Amino acid sequence: MATIKDIAEKAGVSVTTVSRILNYDETLNVQDQTKKRVFEAADSLEYQVKEKKKRKKRLRIGLLYSYSAEEELEDTFYLSVRIAIEKKAEEEKLKWVRLIPEELSESGKTVDGLICLGTFSATTVEQIRRLEKPVVFVDTIKYGEQFDSVVVDIRHSVKEALRYLFAQGHRKIAFIGGRDTDSDGQPVEDVRTDEFRSYMQKKGLLREEYIRIGGFMPKYGHRLGRELLELPDRPTAILTANDSLAVGCYKAVQEAGLKVPEDISIIGFNDISMAKYLVPPLTTVHIYMDFMGQQAVSILEDRIRNGREVSMNVYVPARLCIRGSVSKLTPQEEE
Repeated sequence: MATIKDIAEKAGVSVTTVSRILNYDETLNVQDQTKKRVFEAADSLEYQVKEKKKRKKRLRIGLLYSYSAEEELEDTFYLSVRIAIEKKAEEEKLKWVRLIPEELSESGKTVDGLICLGTFSATTVEQIRRLEKPVVFVDTIKYGEQFDSVVVDIRHSVKEALRYLFAQGHRKIAFIGGRDTDSDGQPVEDVRTDEFRSYMQKKGLLREEYIRIGGFMPKYGHRLGRELLELPDRPTAILTANDSLAVGCYKAVQEAGLKVPEDISIIGFNDISMAKYLVPPLTTVHIYMDFMGQQAVSILEDRIRNGREVSMNVYVPARLCIRGSVSKLTPQEEE
């Protein structure tokens, strides 16, 4: 393949002159005859001009959270996803800035796209829609077909946890879940609660007194777990909506003079870092939180740079991490 040096030798000019002529440098002062010789030499040598790589614009993305810093520390699912988002953004040389819902109508205009983490009210979603920017929602897909989303296959994960408890002989299974309220004051139901109720109903084993709903923090797991343990016919296993609730349950079991898993089995959800260090280590549904954050950034960058019009919903699978918090019942204990 011919080089600029080859052309320079054939045309009898310097390499710099050839480069400037081939790149149509308007500031170069040479005779037309010289330019003609260079182009003829390049043509005879079949020289191909390399396309200059376009310099990527450094994108500015906004991160919008639906929860407070205190809530993030109590339930570290969102903390883990957020850190993964920020790390991936830095790796991709993207600027990121936290946006506040109250100032979204103005601050949202300064970003190329948004990543929204959590559950948002109809009012906030309408503000986001009016910005007319590429948006990725993480942990929900209910806000509209024009938005991208990254979510966990929650229903399958709940079924997998319940199937495992059934395989270990458990039939008296309880559930501790949470319920949020959005900024419009509307309740936000958790899919885990619906799936638990549906699964147990199909099995003919649903007992409403075994379903306890509060918040998502350890104090609710403690209080609601204690209520379940005080029932005349207490459950043999408890499925919790997250690991923070499971931590509270552990404390309730200890205070009742009972043991996990000998007296009561517990399964959590999310697999936060401390789950494996509980005594006994917590059996829990592992959510790929880092992957969710990374995918959110990749999907948003793709839509901004390529102008993709079709929205994308990414379902991330989860897996059950079997540790030491579930016991296998004997036939007599199953009754």
